[in-house]
Amino acid sequence: MKVKSAILRSSGLAQPYAKSRPLQIETVELDPPENGEVLVKIKAASLCHSDLSVINGSRPRPLPMALGHEASGVVEQVGEGVTNFSPGDKVICIFVPSCGHCIPCSEGRPALCEPGAAANGAGTLIGGGVRIHTETEKIAHHIGISAFSEYVVVSENSLVKIEEDLSFEKLALFGCAVITGVGAVVNTANIKLGSSVAIVGLGGIGLSALIGSIASGAREVIAIDINEKKLTQALELGATAVFNSKDENVIEKIKAYSNGGVDYAFETAGVVAAMDIAYAVTKRGGTTTTTGLPHPEHKFAFPYVSLTAEEKTIKGSYVGSCVPKRDVPRFIQMMKQGRLPVDRLVSNIISLEEINEGFDLLATGNSSRIIIKMDDCST
Repeated sequence: MKVKSAILRSSGLAQPYAKSRPLQIETVELDPPENGEVLVKIKAASLCHSDLSVINGSRPRPLPMALGHEASGVVEQVGEGVTNFSPGDKVICIFVPSCGHCIPCSEGRPALCEPGAAANGAGTLIGGGVRIHTETEKIAHHIGISAFSEYVVVSENSLVKIEEDLSFEKLALFGCAVITGVGAVVNTANIKLGSSVAIVGLGGIGLSALIGSIASGAREVIAIDINEKKLTQALELGATAVFNSKDENVIEKIKAYSNGGVDYAFETAGVVAAMDIAYAVTKRGGTTTTTGLPHPEHKFAFPYVSLTAEEKTIKGSYVGSCVPKRDVPRFIQMMKQGRLPVDRLVSNIISLEEINEGFDLLATGNSSRIIIKMDDCST
């Protein structure tokens, strides 16, 4: 079938993207789902910094590629062997297609699926195939989803079925921002009731981590960013204090405010300077967790002795260490109860044709989550 899709053919183009237009809306051919695969009509897709990092070249990926990964939609067709989904099912896309058989999957850690990671790096589905193409070339899949498209073919293991009567715009958030941010707090760091927390970087993931920290009973939640608008939003969401990381004395001020540092610090920006702050404001015996995905060549250095002498811990958190089929329904229920108000993160609704302008807005840091409403896509 022929579908409209946002295709990236060259990374590293100059901003503004509204002028350089790295993403072109093209009509491409989408093959039907094969064994273990599902055809999904995308209803809403979020713009994420993980997409932006492919556009600006800090996250190298095979090109040309159909971008997008944080999305919700409706099942249109299922391939052979698919028994857990049927046409009409409402679904959320998950960008790690866990195989269920490798060692991490067998240990209950599907976010670390080895075949899933290999397929995502190669730009294929987990079975190794590519379903998007033109008459002359294959188009790589973006981490198993390629959500900036009218329709996608994905592995059945890239989907979570949703029974809730919620808008697709809200549901899309649970495909990446919420499970990554909240999951880092409750799964990876497993913060304790009454603890103190610092969040460095207040994009969709950072603000989700902030909301998750409050929901987990943190007594102190300190928000840190370079953008004053984000700091104001953090206060509105319940942060107890905010600091601008442009301040050259920000580390000393945070440590003074927190009486020596916080129990848990989260770095969500994927920037070494942000990780430096997060580690520095972690108290003796505390834990620093990062969800960031910086350029593979970027290095983070720290005083080696502090790991022993201060008993600090550094953790990485991918997809919030989530088990999506377990965690997504839980988090949705908490949102409906008002305990996890992540729906407040939706800041802009745009059409597919406005995607380059949307990434300009995302790059400024003046938005939380920009959602493409696919029904607004012109035909």
